[in-house]
Amino acid sequence: MKSKTVIITGASSGIGKACAIAFAKRGCNIVISGRDKEKLELAADEIRKQGMQILAIQGDVSHEEDCRLLIEKTIEKFGGIDVLINNAGISMRALFADLNLDVIRKLMDVNFWGTVYCTKYALPYLLKNKGSLVGVSSIAGFNGLPGRSGYSASKFAMVGFLDSIRIENLKTGLHVLIASPGYTASNIRNAALMAEGNQQGRSPRDERHMMTAEKVAEEIVEAVRKRKRTIVLTTQGKLAVWMNKFFPSLADKLVYNEVAKEGDISLK
Repeated sequence: MKSKTVIITGASSGIGKACAIAFAKRGCNIVISGRDKEKLELAADEIRKQGMQILAIQGDVSHEEDCRLLIEKTIEKFGGIDVLINNAGISMRALFADLNLDVIRKLMDVNFWGTVYCTKYALPYLLKNKGSLVGVSSIAGFNGLPGRSGYSASKFAMVGFLDSIRIENLKTGLHVLIASPGYTASNIRNAALMAEGNQQGRSPRDERHMMTAEKVAEEIVEAVRKRKRTIVLTTQGKLAVWMNKFFPSLADKLVYNEVAKEGDISLK
């Protein structure tokens, strides 16, 4: 991985920031993007302390022009792209019956279209280097989750998009990885959007025993290095995917009961 150039979106916190640090430790050139300039620079400073080159570019992946500039500035700085990690994402938490549809539009703009835009502009450079295209999806991209209809829809869309890109490029040398963490201790639940689009501001779950963002990042780095197709993380996540494949009706009930434990979504 030494001297490879890696772009990571949504890298000012959580899994994205942890990925930036993990790839930097392996000698990669790092490019990070995010909407919050202050948090982005703080993340960049952590990596600079390790003596690695890093470029921090403020931007919103839901805007196509920001994605184009992210790729252009990376090429100007490092001359190529070896890995693109589409990590930027937001979640939601509300029953569909209560949901303002603008919330789903926003999730699709960030989680799905952000992946599409960045991939479109990075693809020629990834093909040139036979690089890796990565999507940080979720167990919600395999199992529909109650109270997270827009989030599941956006992750299903991401998975279908990346699967298609993989098949289109079976003979080009492009590596496509879909990484699907289970419940991970990160900021995503705090920033999740509620029915009217306001942020939740807290996590409804006890995160003390969840997989850490740093562990997820290490798994992603190794999957890129070994050019794996898919990784599903956490025992609970692997079980959910397996159950959904072979016992879908039972999986529905188990997922329903698990989400109902959160209490403040009125599943009855």
